[in-house]
Amino acid sequence: MKGIPMTAPVEEGKEYEVTIDAQGSKGDGIAHYEGFVIYVPNAKVGEKLKVRITTLRRTFAIGEIVR
Repeated sequence: MKGIPMTAPVEEGKEYEVTIDAQGSKGDGIAHYEGFVIYVPNAKVGEKLKVRITTLRRTFAIGEIVR
C-alpha cells in the first residue's frame, strides 16, 4: 500500500471491533482503533460494531459495518 506508514494499526480488508465515539460533519460515525481514526458510514455514537476496512489512507481509514 503505497504511501501508508508501516505504523498504521489497521489493514485494508481486515475486520476490527470498534465503538463509535463521535459523529463526523457529514454524518459518518468516527471510531478510534489504537488512536487511528476510522470513519464508518451509517454508524451512530455509542454503537459497538465490527467493521471491515475498505479504504486506508495515511491518517485515517474508512470501514463498512459487518455487524
